[in-house]
Amino acid sequence: MKNYLVFDAGGTFTKYALMDENAEILEKDKVPTPDYHTKTKEDYYAVLDSVVEKYRNRIEGIAISMPGMLDNRNGYCVTAGYLAYLAGSTVGTELSQRYGIPVSVENDGKCAALAEFWRGSLKGCTNGAVVVIGTGVAGGIILNGKLFRGNHFTAGEYSYVCTEAKEPAEMDSYWGMISGAEGLAKIVAKHTGEDWKIYDGLKIFGLANEGDEKVLAGLREFTDRLAVQIYNLNIYLDLDIIAIGGGISRQPLLHEYLQKSLDEVMKNIPLRKITPYVPEPKLTKCQFYNDANLIGALYHFMNKSFCSENIQFPKQG
Repeated sequence: MKNYLVFDAGGTFTKYALMDENAEILEKDKVPTPDYHTKTKEDYYAVLDSVVEKYRNRIEGIAISMPGMLDNRNGYCVTAGYLAYLAGSTVGTELSQRYGIPVSVENDGKCAALAEFWRGSLKGCTNGAVVVIGTGVAGGIILNGKLFRGNHFTAGEYSYVCTEAKEPAEMDSYWGMISGAEGLAKIVAKHTGEDWKIYDGLKIFGLANEGDEKVLAGLREFTDRLAVQIYNLNIYLDLDIIAIGGGISRQPLLHEYLQKSLDEVMKNIPLRKITPYVPEPKLTKCQFYNDANLIGALYHFMNKSFCSENIQFPKQG
């Protein structure tokens, strides 16, 4: 059985796991991600070095999930989210040369979609999508049984969708803000009259599950906004199923409220007076939570043809 080292690079921590080809996690841990304000690409690579050194003689390759718009063929990062020091770098090729073994790099939202398509909630579907609610809104799209990346590898970058045409210069006018963690906090705070910065997902759902009416009203406004964008996504792509992921997707109350919001959207579509049939999105939960990006990154690695990239791997010494 072959083993692989898989990284999930986040802004605060970089998780890693030793995994076999069946996606079983044999070992798992995390290391702090160097701060992009003060550190450099070489600082980040040094963090990876410390992990790779532990497993160098046990692995056949390295798979990486990371934020940003990137060319999955060679790991070139156009943008890199909170890992800004990696922008403009061909990370996959550089690390392949550094370690002397194949290295693959894929966008984190797309990794989540691949994980669900391989072994989770999208398994067996032809057309589906994953919507990951986190700091922003990430995700991936499966079309005709394959991950759809688009001409510039940016398909599924939901955070960039403008939701307020009258104020396109405002950050809060984009899906990544209104439906991410900060957006949820701001909407709830509007109903409670408190500073939004005191809220995080744990506090919001703790209060919501206790029946706090103001927090529940904020949650409903949040899911109403989210439901509209999910409706739009389904109209664009006519999907079999849409899986909701991210930390707050563990909360049954989120799914309950989101389904109610979506039902309300569908009930009130005025176009039904002209065309009675309007396709309704089918929602489900993502099966994988914190491990989704690791599993999807491994799937991407195992389905990647390294020989087509003309990368020369030096012998390990």
